[in-house]
Amino acid sequence: MNETNRVYLYDTTLRDGAQTSGVDFGVADKIAIARELDALGIDYVEGGWPGANPTDDAFFADPPALSRATFTAFGMTRRPGRSAANDGGLAALLNSGAPAVCIVGKSWDFHVDVALGIPRAENLELIHDSVAAIVARGREALFDAEHFFDGYKRNPDFALACARAAHEAGARWIVLCDTNGGTLPHEVERIVAEVARSIPGGRLGIHCHNDTENAVANSLAAVRAGARMIQGTLNGLGERCGNANLVSLLPTLMLKLGYETGVARADLKRLVHVSRMLDERLNRAPNRHAPYVGESAFAHKGGLHVSAVEKDPACYEHIDPGLVGNRRHILVSDQAGRSNVLARLREVGLEVDPGDSRIGQLVEAVKRREYEGYAYDGAEASFELLARRALGQVPDYFRLVSFRVLDERRWNARNELVTLSEATVKVEVPPFAQVGTVPGQPVMTVAEGNGPVNALDQALRKALRDVYPQLEGMRLVDYKVRILTPNDGTKAVTRVMIETQDRTGDRWSTVGVSANIIDASFNALFDSITYCLYRSGAGREAHAPAA
Repeated sequence: MNETNRVYLYDTTLRDGAQTSGVDFGVADKIAIARELDALGIDYVEGGWPGANPTDDAFFADPPALSRATFTAFGMTRRPGRSAANDGGLAALLNSGAPAVCIVGKSWDFHVDVALGIPRAENLELIHDSVAAIVARGREALFDAEHFFDGYKRNPDFALACARAAHEAGARWIVLCDTNGGTLPHEVERIVAEVARSIPGGRLGIHCHNDTENAVANSLAAVRAGARMIQGTLNGLGERCGNANLVSLLPTLMLKLGYETGVARADLKRLVHVSRMLDERLNRAPNRHAPYVGESAFAHKGGLHVSAVEKDPACYEHIDPGLVGNRRHILVSDQAGRSNVLARLREVGLEVDPGDSRIGQLVEAVKRREYEGYAYDGAEASFELLARRALGQVPDYFRLVSFRVLDERRWNARNELVTLSEATVKVEVPPFAQVGTVPGQPVMTVAEGNGPVNALDQALRKALRDVYPQLEGMRLVDYKVRILTPNDGTKAVTRVMIETQDRTGDRWSTVGVSANIIDASFNALFDSITYCLYRSGAGREAHAPAA
């Protein structure tokens, strides 16, 4: 391995990421994320701050066994007035059992003068003594120079002296931190290059926040200037605007700039999985437009654009999507021509003669329905069903006879205001589905939910579950409503987008449109259930209608 071309990656998701508004990792979450980072090939996994909270204490008490990553504890330098041997915080780090310890310390003279209120020379002693104590215990020491770039701009000699103190005490990495995220790439590159004249670049790291949307660019600028370690988080999690996004940095370093990392080319294909695993842990929808890993990262919509992509993908795709575990998506909209539709059909495994008259009819149907408010570029499952129905490939799994949804808002016996939703559904199951019901006999079910859509969903699946056990484990994970005709007030046409997940973790999106929001929701639910059944193979061979 060419060490001068090797960039080390240090993940701070379990600490910095936990400072994101709305993010709260449990011990089980931390264990699962750490294992995924280890499997990916990240060099350092920071577990958190031992002694800071019960969650981190429990995590460090029984950390996961990592085979590739170095497990790291985070804390701060010894406090003023305490020796390294008598500082409780430093002792917690050294007793954590982590083979590497990263400590943060001041490097901006303003903070030393005002926040700490100690002589600047004493701050240098805090850094030196703390790093030396870690090294003396046989641990790998890392020093995060807090607000380094702000400090360097104001007093370069002092900021550099702080970095030198850590280096001289034996720190493996001296990490220059853009703590408030306000430094720009050209400044980062210049300052890191200047620091590298005193401290070897092979000992320098970079830690950037994203307050100017430059965390990734700043990290790359630091590497260009000689730094060989990057700190960041999965999906750019972090307080305020987040931290440098390792998910974007990894493929850029490897595929664009040719650097070596601990992540092998084969491991890089896990990137989409790891990114979405984190979102699943946080119970939030993945960012469709995330670079490299988003659903729309390699999505193509315009008809001429699609034709060019099919002839030469490099025209519009900066990398092969498969290198990071992603795939090309051909979107269908009212801008679509035959090339979009044919490409999308091939994507789902359908080879159709371009001259087939049904293709033209399908294109017109898409344009007509999008004029009515449907949007298929975000509801691929609904489009696939529309296309397969046009080609006569989707069985008639069930027919709705009627549904009724009731909402009740009242005060209960405890004098609490409650809202209850109840749905009644009557459906007919075709003759081929004969398990648990009489063929063709209407089935009526009632279910309650925490809202009208949830109640309707529960009632529908309750009516079908005995017939179609494939629906077990299916659940709605996202629900979006958009008002399409706002000038109509409460009579406006609404578009409902539903995202559904099955027990394997696969997701799909469907769409429904109506002036009645419950009716629009049913349309999307109908497609969602139908798609689940179709992809499971239920009744497909024997009961698909003739083309």
